[in-house]
Amino acid sequence: MTRRDLARRVGKDMGLSQALVREVMDDLLKGIRDSLIKGERVELRNFGVFTTKAMGQRTIKNPGTGEKIRIPAMTVVRFKAGKELKQRVA
Repeated sequence: MTRRDLARRVGKDMGLSQALVREVMDDLLKGIRDSLIKGERVELRNFGVFTTKAMGQRTIKNPGTGEKIRIPAMTVVRFKAGKELKQRVA
């Protein structure tokens, strides 16, 4: 499902224009992104939690060539599904 598909679905269900729903979705995603950039945890009850994690520099081995590759330190986004989401998907 794409952002457009989701906007159509929500707009249809709530009787709102797709443009308005997309604007709200964009603001919501911007808020989540900005919080993660600041290192804040974003919790959406019954859905899940977004967090960031600092990953240190590490060396890995290319399984095809055996060549060692150095991966630089970086911060990654993690998502942990909430209990209700896990139950409904399972």
